[in-house]
Amino acid sequence: MATWHLQINGNERVVEAESDTPLLWVLRDSLQLVGTKYGCGVGLCGSCTVHLDGAPVRSCQLPVSAVGAAQVTTIEGLAPQGTLTALQQAWVDLDVAQCGYCQAGQLMSAAALLAKTPHPDDAAIDAAMGGNLCRCATYTRVRAAIHHAAKGGAR
Repeated sequence: MATWHLQINGNERVVEAESDTPLLWVLRDSLQLVGTKYGCGVGLCGSCTVHLDGAPVRSCQLPVSAVGAAQVTTIEGLAPQGTLTALQQAWVDLDVAQCGYCQAGQLMSAAALLAKTPHPDDAAIDAAMGGNLCRCATYTRVRAAIHHAAKGGAR
């Protein structure tokens, strides 16, 4: 067991965990940040996506020892002031979620895409979102919401 000083959603958090503990379990079990979901456990579904210094990563495959001084942003940190981001509002406006289980990972991947490419075309969206699976098949609404957010939320 080791002590880890992690930068989570803009705050330093101290946790005790084995070095090979996946970041997902540190977030959920140690820090009670349960918005990040467990899906497949092998990094294929995207439900556990968080940002590591702004880049989307699968937290189920990232050992806590690999985080270092990087800034981790979870779905809880996407809108730290409590006001929905344009992307989150687009999700609401276009009624993207059905069951909602994969949506935190979907939003995190979409937010990383928009931070890098503010006005993505369909090919860029499909490439960025390709690793996020949705059992409810809301893919067309996800793409529409990303376009909606990129336009500033205008319909």
